[in-house]
Amino acid sequence: MEYLKGLKKFHIAEPTVVTIGKFDGRHRGHQKLLGEMMRLKAERGLKTAVFTFSRAPGGVVSGERRTVITTNEERRRNLEEAGVDYLIEYPFTERVAHMSPEDFVRKVLVGEMNARAVVAGTDCGFGYKRAGDAALLKRMAAECGFEAVIIEKAQEGHRDISSTYIREELDKGNVAKAWELLGTPYSIHGTVVHGNHIGGTVLGFPTANILPPPEKHLPLFGVYVSQVKVDGQIYGGVTNVGRKPTVDGVSPVGVETYLFGLNEDLYGKPIEVRFLDFIRPERKFASFEELREQIERDKETSLEWLERRKKKA
Repeated sequence: MEYLKGLKKFHIAEPTVVTIGKFDGRHRGHQKLLGEMMRLKAERGLKTAVFTFSRAPGGVVSGERRTVITTNEERRRNLEEAGVDYLIEYPFTERVAHMSPEDFVRKVLVGEMNARAVVAGTDCGFGYKRAGDAALLKRMAAECGFEAVIIEKAQEGHRDISSTYIREELDKGNVAKAWELLGTPYSIHGTVVHGNHIGGTVLGFPTANILPPPEKHLPLFGVYVSQVKVDGQIYGGVTNVGRKPTVDGVSPVGVETYLFGLNEDLYGKPIEVRFLDFIRPERKFASFEELREQIERDKETSLEWLERRKKKA
């Protein structure tokens, strides 16, 4: 995939099928759009291209803190895995913010992205104050020489599948529902860092710690059944998300995982933690011994869950 990041000027020479959007999470709604793009690629020989905007580091946009299901890097990885040929991550400048929807179609989608087809959801919005919509795309298609393909929203339980819906479920710790909406387990990527070493030296449970970026939306603080991808291999695990209140109560928010069947130094290695099911909320224990006993129970709960899942597969 060709990744064009932060460029104010670019041009794609090959004819494309284009979609626009945030693509936060690559949930089942996004997958409908991408599936239609792949169909047009196969039938008409078009290259697939996604136009999106860069997101502010740290999740701060116009003074307001916003969190995302996928960071910019995770989004890039998701779209590359989906088979997208071009990802345009455009800087959100004043010029483009005030561009009329008609100019956005003519100058960006057709002029720069060489769109011969545009795939969009029924609720799409683009241009100044998001005034452009599906109806405008249909009106401009004949004038500008592209096909407008409008896709109905994917739904779950009579509700549109959206990133907002997924964040709401994560806030409740309902990672199983988030998995259903995403079509794949919710995950967090990071590089293993040194923690306080209490897990291995005091509790007897060596763990891998990662610190998620501030813009990453986290599930409810608590303990989860998990899987961890390390060096291309998948391991079962039990993961805590939170501040470790029994230890000191002021630790930075982290993701700490005990991996089953792996006992090696992971410091400095990139890992992916996938959240499969909720076990319990995070809480403060009266002593390390009480915490150790609870971790042992959490470990057994996770192992039993993973074994049941394996038998169903």
